[in-house]
Amino acid sequence: MKISLTDREADVIQVLWDHGPSLVAEVRERLTDDLAYTTVLTVLRTLEAKSYVNHNEEGRGHRYFASIKQQTAQKSALKHLTDKLFNGSAELVLTQLVSDQKLSPEQIARMRKLLAERLDKEKP
Repeated sequence: MKISLTDREADVIQVLWDHGPSLVAEVRERLTDDLAYTTVLTVLRTLEAKSYVNHNEEGRGHRYFASIKQQTAQKSALKHLTDKLFNGSAELVLTQLVSDQKLSPEQIARMRKLLAERLDKEKP
């Protein structure tokens, strides 16, 4: 499933992933940008039109919730980035991350563990 989010859409759906079903006013309060209520509502309706968000009626308002998993969106975004900027090479992405980031020893240890587990799964 290909998922395409603008920066603003990503900010709004992140609130839903972090805090669960929310009213427009609740989403607005939790955003770092000071957006108008109508702007947040428009973004939520756009996300709903894309089938990334849905809502339940609650009184006169709507309680919105994410209908896609965060991990699904992350995979889609990473695939898009890998395909567009790294010629489809996950190795180039990993090389870039390792060489440009200031990774802590703990982060490096977790990455090594993940790679080792992956290698163990592929052994006959």
